[in-house]
Amino acid sequence: MGEIMNNIGYEIERLLKFALKKQMISKWDVIPTRNALIDLLKVEAPFEGEVEEAIEDSAVKILNNILDYAAETGLIEENSTTFRDLFDAKIMGLLMPREGEVVKTFYDKYENESKEKATDWFYDLSKSSNYIMTERIAKNLWWPAATEYGDLEITVNLSKPEKDPKEIAKAKLMKQATYPKCLLCKENVGYAGRINHPARQNHRIIPMKLTNKEWFLQYSPYVYYNEHCIVFSGEHEPMKLTRNSIERLVEFTEVLPHYFIGSNADLPIVGGSILTHDHYQGGRHAFPMEKAIVEKYYESKKYTDLEIGTVKWPMSVVRIKGNNKNSVIDLAMEIFEAWKNYSDEENDVVAFSGDTPHNTVTPIARRKGEAFELDIVLRNNRTSEEHPDGIFHPHKELHHIKKENIGLIEVMGLAVLPGRLEKELDIIAKFLCGELIYNRIEAENNNEINKHIPWIEKMMSENSSLTYDEAKELLRKEVGDIFAKVLEDAGVFKRSEKGQAGLEKFLSTVL
Repeated sequence: MGEIMNNIGYEIERLLKFALKKQMISKWDVIPTRNALIDLLKVEAPFEGEVEEAIEDSAVKILNNILDYAAETGLIEENSTTFRDLFDAKIMGLLMPREGEVVKTFYDKYENESKEKATDWFYDLSKSSNYIMTERIAKNLWWPAATEYGDLEITVNLSKPEKDPKEIAKAKLMKQATYPKCLLCKENVGYAGRINHPARQNHRIIPMKLTNKEWFLQYSPYVYYNEHCIVFSGEHEPMKLTRNSIERLVEFTEVLPHYFIGSNADLPIVGGSILTHDHYQGGRHAFPMEKAIVEKYYESKKYTDLEIGTVKWPMSVVRIKGNNKNSVIDLAMEIFEAWKNYSDEENDVVAFSGDTPHNTVTPIARRKGEAFELDIVLRNNRTSEEHPDGIFHPHKELHHIKKENIGLIEVMGLAVLPGRLEKELDIIAKFLCGELIYNRIEAENNNEINKHIPWIEKMMSENSSLTYDEAKELLRKEVGDIFAKVLEDAGVFKRSEKGQAGLEKFLSTVL
């Protein structure tokens, strides 16, 4: 224990060096921050000796040593990921500049250096503070998958830690808290967290006025792509797509022209995971859908200053582009309003069941030089006996790969697939290369692979004498093909002649 006690002072000094290097603190902050860390970790006096010069780019190794110490000395309740994360945010919170300082620095850089420099600085701060869990994100699998629509992006999400059963049981016993109201509320800044709500002492947000209301920018703790940010309302109010939403998306691309921004649809099944708090997602990434070509251009007598076209994409996407921001917004709203009430039973599109609406859109805004570009993706959330999860949702035969909602990120061509697939794909690869012997009866009794049986047998009948690496490569391609089918299922007007004629017919009612 004595050695650990000695070492903890050393780790505190290393952490201070890291924070100085990353400009989280200034030299004047070293003494008070050291004292705050000594207090938190119940250390009597600081380490006096020399501290190595080389400091890594990430604080994770230093933090892990400190968290091991906290677990051994009983400073944290249990040595589990949840309790370590709660304490990790507490430590890093002591090294963070205050919210007001962060806002000031961001806008100083924004006004005096460049908009890119401002977001670069804020993104680096969010990574340095371990608010963005870069080490965990690095575990995610990622690969491109060539399809007729261009290269789709596939990621298997291994970064979010699984909950321990004991913690799930504890969380159930906890009184339902009402503060913060949800994970997106501005009140999360500096919040200490609890078993069923992450700690956010190392979390900062940037206010921005959009459509004359207070909105905020933050980064996603588990970024799925470069500079993955969330833009959320200062008020806890539900998602609702209105003209204001479209105006805000376009306005945001004036505030940060190097970022795209999009909104999830506002209906269940076709919407995102959090419909209780109005928010959008953006970032610095060119998605496959953005790279997809316009397949057919349309003329509009009313909007002669705009480029209007449909995109070569598995879902139904109308792309509007022009230098006049108001024209872009006006046409987008006309398409949206017309779509909300549009039915085409031949193509399974029904706008209402009684008073329940089914039609909405997923809008995405970006800049192309001076021009504003808006993609409007048509969505419908109707269910049927044959498709109880949704007619325009991944169909049942694809659920072994993707069952969840097709939200904004998937719509744009990045598949976020469940972590279970890492192990399942590995087993299937071993069947395909003969390392494991495939037996139908055993497979049926194996919960990890029984959902994949038709797929496994199809691949085995089409391929023989593969090496393990070739099998892995085949699976990557196959998963890419399945994701393309998932998006085709979610597409309202299919890629068939009948479907495309349906899309043209709808557009002719607007243009």
